[in-house]
Amino acid sequence: MKDRAHDEAMAELFKQDPAYAVELLNGILEDGEQGELLVALRQMTKAFGGVQDVAEKANLNPTQLYRTLSAEGNPELRSLSAILKAMGLRLAVQRVQAA
Repeated sequence: MKDRAHDEAMAELFKQDPAYAVELLNGILEDGEQGELLVALRQMTKAFGGVQDVAEKANLNPTQLYRTLSAEGNPELRSLSAILKAMGLRLAVQRVQAA
């Protein structure tokens, strides 16, 4: 069951501190947990104006955005890049230091 109070609290935190959102996404991407990434992006969507607004800015159908960010979602790189761009973010490649 989804905890709406937590999602709302996270959305508010992302609004107040966009740098935290960037740190969180980078941490999730580093760990490679797609499910966590989708949860964070759903929460961030609320912080950046809601599904309708983000979908419009990303040139996506709102239904497509809902599906893409659902628990069963598997976003294409193109969609993920468009969603992040709508939020003022982008994907980047970074060299990983060998252990």
